[in-house]
Amino acid sequence: MTVPVVAIDGPSGAGKGTVARAVAVALGYHLLDSGAVYRAAALQALRAGASLDDEAAVLATLDALDARFEPGAGGVRVFFGDEEVTGELRTEATAAGASRVAAMPGVRARLLPQQRTFRRLPGLVADGRDMGTVVFPDATLKVFLTASAEERARRRAKQLKEKGIDARMASLLEDIAERDRRDATRAHSPLVATADYLVVDSSDIPVGTVVARIVSALAEASAAS
Repeated sequence: MTVPVVAIDGPSGAGKGTVARAVAVALGYHLLDSGAVYRAAALQALRAGASLDDEAAVLATLDALDARFEPGAGGVRVFFGDEEVTGELRTEATAAGASRVAAMPGVRARLLPQQRTFRRLPGLVADGRDMGTVVFPDATLKVFLTASAEERARRRAKQLKEKGIDARMASLLEDIAERDRRDATRAHSPLVATADYLVVDSSDIPVGTVVARIVSALAEASAAS
């Protein structure tokens, strides 16, 4: 029996994590936060003192990566052995590092099998940058979730403010533009919406509406298959 997959791809700050979690809850599916997988890889490299500009050095640190991903309130909980590292994965330094290591073909190839192990009955919702193009090319439904750069920067500023961190919009916009450029131009698994994607712009749409649209589209796709 083929396990259904909803692949949700899109740029940083588009709301993929929030939407993916809500869709998974609505459907009773498992959840893959691929960003957490790459953040775990980046944290492993940072802890080992590897240069994030040296792909061979980063890959060497992954030989000892013992990461476990479990469902948690508001997302996934990540453990290195018995140590929970969820908080460290959410720092700006780890996020920036994840974007850099994710551009490395060797790292993406190394983490691909681990991501595919998340595919289990009754189904999977997977969010990331290449879930529908590389990781699960046979996904039942492929969604490209996007939002304007200004809206994504506003959302990020709100998140940081809630953590007591001041942030300048100009700096956030610059960071988003750089991540978008890196994601779209990398040689291996670039961020792209192919013709088989449902494109949803979440800039001015409530999360509930986005989720309902995806659940409805999945029902149509399942009925047509």
